[in-house]
Amino acid sequence: MGTRDRTLYHHLQQNAKNAGSDAAIIDSDRSITHAQLLERVDRLTAGIERNGIAKGDRICILGQNSIEYFDLYGACAKSGAIAYPINWRLTAEEVLQVLKLADPQMLAIDAMYVPSLEGFDLDGLRVRALVGEGPVDGFTPLTDLYMDDEGAKFEVGSEDPFVIISTAAVAGVPRGAVLTHGNLIAAGDLMIEALGLTSADRHLAALPLFHITGLGLSLGVAQAGGANVVTQAFDPALSAQLVDKHAVTLLASFPPVLTMLLEARQASGAQWDSLRYVLGLDAPDTIQRLLTETKAEFWTGFGQSETSGVVTMGNVMEKPGSAGRPVPGVEVVCLDENGEEVATGEPGEIAVRGPLVFAGYWRDGDATDFASRHGWHHTGDLGKFDSDGYLYYVGRKPEKELIKSGGENVYPAEVERIIQELPQVEGVCVIGVPDEKWGEAVKAVVELVPGEKISEMQIADAVASRIAAFKKPRYVEYVERLPRLPDGEIDRATVKSDHGE
Repeated sequence: MGTRDRTLYHHLQQNAKNAGSDAAIIDSDRSITHAQLLERVDRLTAGIERNGIAKGDRICILGQNSIEYFDLYGACAKSGAIAYPINWRLTAEEVLQVLKLADPQMLAIDAMYVPSLEGFDLDGLRVRALVGEGPVDGFTPLTDLYMDDEGAKFEVGSEDPFVIISTAAVAGVPRGAVLTHGNLIAAGDLMIEALGLTSADRHLAALPLFHITGLGLSLGVAQAGGANVVTQAFDPALSAQLVDKHAVTLLASFPPVLTMLLEARQASGAQWDSLRYVLGLDAPDTIQRLLTETKAEFWTGFGQSETSGVVTMGNVMEKPGSAGRPVPGVEVVCLDENGEEVATGEPGEIAVRGPLVFAGYWRDGDATDFASRHGWHHTGDLGKFDSDGYLYYVGRKPEKELIKSGGENVYPAEVERIIQELPQVEGVCVIGVPDEKWGEAVKAVVELVPGEKISEMQIADAVASRIAAFKKPRYVEYVERLPRLPDGEIDRATVKSDHGE
């Protein structure tokens, strides 16, 4: 480790030294100070190290947001183990696929998700830890791993991996974006500078910690010395009251989170006088309601897991409809297919270069090389810049078909694969359509085998039985024949044009 290295653990040490008695994490019935958080992380690190977990080992986490979730991230930061959080909304089949890719040496899991492990070889795990209530046969309570032991001295640097975030699904298996300590510290520094975050800030950590938005904002606030107010499952009524109770200053939102929070605020009479920022994406009417009813600002941006969060940011009122301007220290351009920058106002693939760009895809060198061609990270998204340097999102490249529904990523190929296996289905094309509540919704355009019938509910149920329920189609439209290209492939562009409203 060099003299210029910074790791996320160093920030825990700094906070404990400079503001040890201030709150670091608050949940429904506990408040942990910065000094207590550092002690908890040190004790948990000693425990996992004594049980054979070392630098580079993967620790999968499957559970709701909690103080223990932060402890596990902290132990990874100190030990050099790599956190690999898993989306708890996935089906057992999907969880198994992620576990196989992660190849973990430790698993920390809430009791309610243990049934998701059916079919996974637990004998390959050095540590099986149960978070929260138990007991469960074969699992050690996480509380038993906190040890008063100095443990080993780990050499961890800023270029070492810290977390692997699941992203684009290939053949039904999500790729893992590897983010280093340096990536997330740089993202935190930029967030602190853009929003003027200080130790007085408090973040409502309602978005799940397995997503880059929830994790990145939590780490950024912690980096500033502030506190995270943790909720487990999203509860609008509780969250609306927590803003007042703990003087929350910022939160992140994707449809329909903000709408639900504003309704809960109105019903409860919460004031939200402390709230300064809401960050994310939402419909213009919802944003306007926030601006009218509170003193908070709404900030939006563009980013992805592979860029450690946002690479452009801006107050939505500066240039309505835009995704803001590039954050300091990060280059963002729009490129043509040859890797050349397009002219102002012309659409091209959004590409990024700088300290926020991830280290690569976990165990997928070919995908990493393709994404980093021409010396830029290619996002797979299309955008254009105006003459003032504001980025406008245009859409997605065909090879990166993605539906963003309620903040969750849905890849059409996953849904199509399952529907296509139904014997009544001749062909299917899954697309995203505008949805007032969720931002985008999943729609399946289906061509049936002549003479066959299958209901919309049967199709939706078939999808939900195999993959996460948020991926099932909300709309199904039947067509006599799907348009096809000369090579026989379904003409997705025509389907989107004809059925995308």
